[in-house]
Amino acid sequence: MTTALTTAAAGFGTGLSLIVAIGAQNAFVLRQGIRRDAVLAVVGICALSDAVLIALGVGGVGAVVVAYPQALTAVGWIGGAFLFCYGIFAARRVLRPGDAALRPEGEAAGSRRRAVLTCLALTWLNPHVYLDTVFLLGSIAAHRGSLRWTFGLGAALASLCWFAALGFGGRALGRFLAKPAAWRVLDGLVAVTMITLGALLAVRA
Repeated sequence: MTTALTTAAAGFGTGLSLIVAIGAQNAFVLRQGIRRDAVLAVVGICALSDAVLIALGVGGVGAVVVAYPQALTAVGWIGGAFLFCYGIFAARRVLRPGDAALRPEGEAAGSRRRAVLTCLALTWLNPHVYLDTVFLLGSIAAHRGSLRWTFGLGAALASLCWFAALGFGGRALGRFLAKPAAWRVLDGLVAVTMITLGALLAVRA
């Protein structure tokens, strides 16, 4: 039980580190939350989409490793390199901050249908989503062996918590996330987490 909880917690932390980044999807969810416009639908789409993509990563990459154990080494090195670079870029943003802020300005969604279609486009047409949720999380989960689905569950829960916080807590979080200093703190945490995970993944490979 302890091992399962630890694995789920690791999945939660890793998933959160990958999701918490300035981007169009996060800005859109925050904007919807501030305006209280189709919040439940938008949060549900984002969280469910991430859960599906995480499952594809855990199942797909994990299945390859189970079928071809020698692939674990390649997956470890490639995944570790990606995570390390991800962490370096986050650290660079801490040392050289630009206009880093999550800005919810923009036109209102106008209707629930438009909000849903926009959310689907921002989620499924973003190539970084596939890199983060399918490949990176799948690579890390593959090293968890039989507990890889527990790891994936933790990552999916992190996604749900993050998008729910942005959507339903939009008014409160909007003031905080609009400050560049807040993102320097978040980027610092992301940098430490990603560089550590990348190094561990490469060592295990």
